[in-house]
Amino acid sequence: MSTVMSTPTLEIRPSDHAASAEERTKRMTHPGFGRVFTDHMVVVPYTEGHGWGQGVLKAYGPIEMDPASSVLHYGQAIFEGFKAYKQRDGGIACFRPEANARRFNTSAARLAMPELPEALFLEAATALIRQDQAWVPGAVGESLYMRPLMIATEAALGVRASNEYLFLLMASPSGAYFPAGVKPVTVWISDDYVRAAPGGTGFAKCAGNYAASLVAQRQAKGEGCDQVVWLDAVHRKYIEEMGGMNIFFVYQENGETVVVTPELTGTLLPGITRDSLLLLAREQGWRAEERRISVEEWRTDIQEGRMTEVFACGTAAVITPVGHVKSRQGDWTIRDGETGPVAAKLREILLNLQHGVSPDTHGWMKKIV
Repeated sequence: MSTVMSTPTLEIRPSDHAASAEERTKRMTHPGFGRVFTDHMVVVPYTEGHGWGQGVLKAYGPIEMDPASSVLHYGQAIFEGFKAYKQRDGGIACFRPEANARRFNTSAARLAMPELPEALFLEAATALIRQDQAWVPGAVGESLYMRPLMIATEAALGVRASNEYLFLLMASPSGAYFPAGVKPVTVWISDDYVRAAPGGTGFAKCAGNYAASLVAQRQAKGEGCDQVVWLDAVHRKYIEEMGGMNIFFVYQENGETVVVTPELTGTLLPGITRDSLLLLAREQGWRAEERRISVEEWRTDIQEGRMTEVFACGTAAVITPVGHVKSRQGDWTIRDGETGPVAAKLREILLNLQHGVSPDTHGWMKKIV
């Protein structure tokens, strides 16, 4: 594990109405995901020509915005998501936050927003986690979810990039994504909608991508499915993502395990969990590939037994197995609807690393306290 991150230079204003230990315990019991928030947040303003102003850690609460704020009209909004984990030795560490800082700036550049210094991103995370460390749950699979956000705040209706922005960082204690055990999901392959097109914002983590996906997710629910699977916008036949997660396919070829995920074409989000799993899979002696897979290949390879597992990955759920597929062209089942050994093994490896149960040989965990 790397050395403790440097002390932040933010102004610290502790809340005078922080939750009591009793209230905190109550709110952290079965918190779910993204419904409970800690006592504090970080706020940093930006003004064109002056740069980033004084950042403040203060009580979590509403923010005031002008109705003409650019974000409300033209959608300049980006976000990230990463987690802090309680370690076996009682400390707290974040999983690859510097990678999230870099991706945050990639998203900012795509939306004509200012880049946030990586050091400031990491300092904000350090300060908030240290201040609210009592909110970090301790069980394996539980975490403190960190949500960085940047929005355009200039009150101006001209169609142009804003001259004012606000960076915010909030934290939310999260329970195990699958409290009753990992359960494979049923997915719907969308023919009606696409998530992103070449030259668009698919690689950026911007709010508009998610807003545009909600109608397809509603359609999937209407078909009795848990998630939607996106196809490419050009050929409308290649698998891209599952909901807001990257997707993996597992093959058994001549006694060799092969893990395949769609290649990054600019329309997919370059997931940090995705990147981590590719390396961890190779360390298991498996072949890991990035290439396109069509819907027809998916169906045929499952039917012929070459493809043995499918799973999605992301920060929130870590790994989510896929058990059933529905589409207008037909339905099929994967591994009798059960979790496969490759998905289970990768999930175990990653969670053990994140919680400090196994050695961090990659320097991915950044110690906070």
